[in-house]
Amino acid sequence: MTLARSRAEIATWGTIIYIDASSSTVNEVQIQASIDKVRDFLYLVDEVFSTYKDQSEVSRLRRGQISITDCCADLQEVWALCAQAKELTDGSFDPWCVDGGFDPSGYVKGWASDRAISMMKADGLEHIQINSAGDLSLAGGVETGKPWSIGIRHPEEAHTIVKVFDITDGAIATSGTYERGAHIKDPHTGLIAIGARSATVYGPDGGVADALATALIVAGKDGAYLFHKPELNEYHCWVIERHSDEAWAI
Repeated sequence: MTLARSRAEIATWGTIIYIDASSSTVNEVQIQASIDKVRDFLYLVDEVFSTYKDQSEVSRLRRGQISITDCCADLQEVWALCAQAKELTDGSFDPWCVDGGFDPSGYVKGWASDRAISMMKADGLEHIQINSAGDLSLAGGVETGKPWSIGIRHPEEAHTIVKVFDITDGAIATSGTYERGAHIKDPHTGLIAIGARSATVYGPDGGVADALATALIVAGKDGAYLFHKPELNEYHCWVIERHSDEAWAI
């Protein structure tokens, strides 16, 4: 079967978002048109959710200039989903426990990438990968019957792949010290999180996977019980210990 295929690199959210999309039912021009719609959506997400843009809705919300009920529907949705994720993780993921106030950055990348996947599937695309700084939302595999192979790098050695996951549909997110150093705060203590050095979570929802990965950086092995909650039975993790290269998985 011949697949029409297109790729794109989109500079937004302070990073480069990579899109790889193909289909047996639409042509390359139609794929590119779908990618262009996604690009506009991702730019809009940045305008609403960026904590680095002074006039974004999130920035104005953090300064107390507006309330959550004054915000757009997407921000209200993410606020509610963050509250659910905080409850699911028993507070180890808490975007309200951040200097400056509510910061949904640890959830919104996965949420937005999942939304983009849905947009592209509605346009007839079958095989989609959206990669935002190593957090990925995926659909359909590389091609029918062949999953996406996602490599996880070593926390300190950028060119060393320590684990590979084969995923057809869903999302995978990794939190750790890769780009920004030890930056995640433990909501329970107010100090830098010391639970794990790297945490990868995969499952059906990108926002939830991202939140769980953050929670494991905070909780480490003490957070393993989270994956026995019935609401999280479709999620799995692979975690590198704080002071060694030993890993554990659920």
